[in-house]
Amino acid sequence: MTVHALEAARRLAPRLAARAAEHDREGSFPVDDFADLREAGLFGLMVPRELGGAGATFAEYAAVATELARGNGATALVFNMHASVTGALGAVTEELAEALGVPEEALAARDRLLRAAAAGSWYAVAMSERGAGARLSQLSTVYEPVDGGSWRLKGSKTFCSGAGHADGYLVAARSVADQSVVSQFLVPAGVGLTVEPTWDSLGMRATSSHDLHLDVTVPGDRLLGGVEGLALVVAQLMPHWLVASYAAVYVGVARAAIDAAAEHLNARNLAGLPAVRARLGRADAAVAAAGLVVAEAARRVDEASGDAETNRWVWRAKLLAGTTAAEVAASMLEAAGTSATRRGHPLERLYRDARCGSLHPATSDVCADWLGIATLGGDPDRDGSAPRW
Repeated sequence: MTVHALEAARRLAPRLAARAAEHDREGSFPVDDFADLREAGLFGLMVPRELGGAGATFAEYAAVATELARGNGATALVFNMHASVTGALGAVTEELAEALGVPEEALAARDRLLRAAAAGSWYAVAMSERGAGARLSQLSTVYEPVDGGSWRLKGSKTFCSGAGHADGYLVAARSVADQSVVSQFLVPAGVGLTVEPTWDSLGMRATSSHDLHLDVTVPGDRLLGGVEGLALVVAQLMPHWLVASYAAVYVGVARAAIDAAAEHLNARNLAGLPAVRARLGRADAAVAAAGLVVAEAARRVDEASGDAETNRWVWRAKLLAGTTAAEVAASMLEAAGTSATRRGHPLERLYRDARCGSLHPATSDVCADWLGIATLGGDPDRDGSAPRW
């Protein structure tokens, strides 16, 4: 990369910020933001170089996501979903593919999807369901083979960021024949997909995270990995994409809250108050600390993905980023005063966006529980009261 990608993200951030208020107010999808991301080549960020992409590492992705979130957290959050799909696909090495039993034709299909991303296609994630959240073992969406080697999928998803705008959707579903088997498919946009406009939320309003209903038949090569039942395995091997890829986004949102507070306080001649300065100082230190944890987790993912200590840092990153963003945005709003609570003020929007960080799966409570079990010497993936996935 990736200096180019990071510079592109920094260059785009002011454009995203300029549009953010309107999209938040209307709850509309930032189409122009995604046109900018496409033009900058960022949809190929996680695509290997040999397939036309930038070949970014997880640490490099995190740096780009943080900068985009300083512009508009909602845009960065949807971009995160695309990066999660392409990043996970691109991380399947020949050795890992052999260990998982991935056939050659499935690798060829994967390469086609990644080349399309490098050329400007982008993918959304359709995993969560009402009543199940993101727990793969509890999904009600099902799939089964049909004549001709194709697959039929039927079900409904919620919190599908970018619904109705993406070129394809990563869909997790359970086998009709064996409910313990969970697989993932890359379903192309088009016939058989229906978007129900349900997203009218407190924060991250511009993500268009509407419900997505599926009754669709897809070609056989849309089964990712070409082998049924890999979804739960991948969740264990690459928890950074399911747990901590959000973390960089919320570090960026928290930093944007500090930036907005500083601008407001200077404009209102409030920066001379010691209590106000102290709030900014504490916020700066907290966001810097959270950023360092995210960077350390990302470094470890790049050096030892799936390692027990790496995964511990992954869960730490998600927990600290979510709680820090919420606490910092609340403090900055209080420092700025009542005028900053008006609809349309950047701090009011950032406060609402930041509050979502602790709620994304894995929630802050789930992260803390995972870390607590690990600290007690248990197996946090198996010793909890409910399945993590």
